[in-house]
Order: sequence, then structure tokens, then C-alpha cells
Amino acid sequence: MSMLNVDLGDRSYPIHIAEGLLGNADLIRPFIAGQQVMVISNETVAPLYLDALVDSLSGLQVYSHILPDGEEYKNLDVLDGIFDALLRVPCDRQTTMIALGGGVVGDITGFAAACYQRGVPFIQIPTTLLAQVDSSVGGKTAVNHPRGKNMIGAFYQPRCVIADISTLNTLDDRQLSAGLAEVIKYGLIRDLDFFAWLEKNMDRLRQRDPLALAEAIRRSCENKAEVVAEDELEGGVRALLNLGHTFGHAIEAGMGYGNWLHGEAVATGMLMAADLSYRSGWISREAVQRIGKLLQQAGLPVEPPAELDIERYLRLMKVDKKVMDGRIRLVLLKAIGSAFVSDDYDADLLRQTLACRTLI
Repeated sequence: MSMLNVDLGDRSYPIHIAEGLLGNADLIRPFIAGQQVMVISNETVAPLYLDALVDSLSGLQVYSHILPDGEEYKNLDVLDGIFDALLRVPCDRQTTMIALGGGVVGDITGFAAACYQRGVPFIQIPTTLLAQVDSSVGGKTAVNHPRGKNMIGAFYQPRCVIADISTLNTLDDRQLSAGLAEVIKYGLIRDLDFFAWLEKNMDRLRQRDPLALAEAIRRSCENKAEVVAEDELEGGVRALLNLGHTFGHAIEAGMGYGNWLHGEAVATGMLMAADLSYRSGWISREAVQRIGKLLQQAGLPVEPPAELDIERYLRLMKVDKKVMDGRIRLVLLKAIGSAFVSDDYDADLLRQTLACRTLI
């Protein structure tokens, strides 16, 4: 088992990565604050893993609330349903909330935990690759608004993260590929050696080789933990973790939440960021092609949706947390393994990128 630490002083917490962790009471119980536990899961994950988790919590008062499955349900109405479930028990201020599922479950559970009685403890048990390598770590919690993704939320750290690699065996191929987008992101923004490792091992990852998956998850979480420890509230370097996300969130919102998976939209968004970096003279055409090839190896889309025109993109991209004084700030590349945040790009070149339908 790999164990990493997110170093945030007295709010530091461990990330456990291995197979067969879901029913390991010794990992979970030290982080349960009181006698009450509320498990939030969804209709896809709960039938697979809820019973094993509940069994590991015997002796506690364990309740559960099951959400519909899909990005389109990460909204205020579904959040209110969680509050209703908490109040119906009723759950007290020592209740520990556990997010059992993918990124949607983790995001909405974390936000509910941040808000309920002004904050109750919560634990992340991510069951998708995307959640294990990205959304479960770092304390970003949120719900979507029809006008923008993740625009209503809070920074609220979990007490621990338990990434059971065994849960990836029930993940469909499309969801696995979506998670690989966030894995590739770490190589692009700060870890060239990891990017090269992914080029050599992508087939093993798609075949669900447990050793390759464990290494990819460990390296991804290690990168994210270092960034979060340096910049918890995204005042500086943490913004680099949003490579491709400004473009990607526009695709998700513009196409309707759930039609493009988050990782799919981010993958295309990262290639769009690479294209703009190339047009700006910061990286070579060969680098763009290298990035596109790896995304294709991961089973990810590399062509933006034809349904979105330039003006629609720009309107959606302006609803982004990195916007300052009305100027869209983007994460761009100086090289593979080196990223930066800037609003100092040529607006005409951005429009060229947005108009391009063949990026590699």
C-alpha cells in the first residue's frame, strides 16, 4: 500500500492507495468523529460497494443517501436533498459524511459537509480513476450552475482519502479513459518524466494492470499533494492544475452537462491550450502532436465539438474562476512538463484555436 500525505499543518491528511481497501475498518475508523455516519453514494456505485463499507462500520449509526448518477445531477436541487436526508435523521455536528463514488459524489458531498451545521467532517472514498487522481484530493468542493461549472462551492479538506484500486475493475472503458486525462495533465504541467512514463505504459493502464494503475495514481496524487500544500486556496501555482479546464468547462456547459464526460472535455481542452501555445510561439508543432498522440492512446477525444462557435466559447469561458477584470486567464505551456497562467496572449490567436476543428 502507498500512503501519501497532504501537508496542511493541523489539517493534514493521508491518501491511501492499494487494492482491497474499501472494507478496511482500521483505515476509516480513526477519522470518524462521532457515532453517526452518513454515506453519500449514487445508484451505480451503491449496489457494488455500499454494503462492504457499511459492514466495516459496524457498531456505528450508519445512514445512507443515494444520488442519481451523472454530472447533470451535481446541482443545488440534489444538494438540498442531501441536507434533507441529514436533517431527517437528524444528524448532529459530529456526524462524519463519507463520499463513496466518483467526482460528482465527492464534490457534492464535500460541499454538503462544508455547509451542514457550518461544517462536519468528511472522508473521500473515490471509486473512479478521475476521482482517485484528482477530485478527491485538495478540498475543492462544488456544484454546477446552468451558467457555469463548479461556480458554487467551497474549499473544504477531507480527513482522509482511501483510493481502492479494485473499484476500477467495475469502471467502464469510457470512464477509465476520462480519468486518464487528469493523469496526463500532471505530466504536462510539471512532470516530464511522468509524461514519458505514460507514453510507455498507456496500454498497460488501459488494460487495467494493477501495478501500472497504482504507479499512475501514486504519481498523480504526489504531484497534486505537493501543489495543494504550496497553494491550498489557488492563489498561485495551484491554478496550473486547471490546464485545459477553461476550454473543457465551456465544452461541458455548452454541450449540456453529462454529454461530454469531464475528462473528455479536459482532454480536448488541454490540446486546445497546446494549440494556442504553439500559435503563440511557446511550444513546437511536434510537441502538440506528441500530446495529441498520447491523448489518442488513452482513448480520449482530440477534436472540439463542431456545435460550439467562437462567440459561444468565449461567453462560456468568461464564466471561469480564473477570470480577472473581465480578462480570460488561461493555463498554457512553455514545454511539455512546464505550464504557466497568463492573460498575455493574442486574442486573435485564441479565436484561431477556437475555430480549429483539427488540432493534430
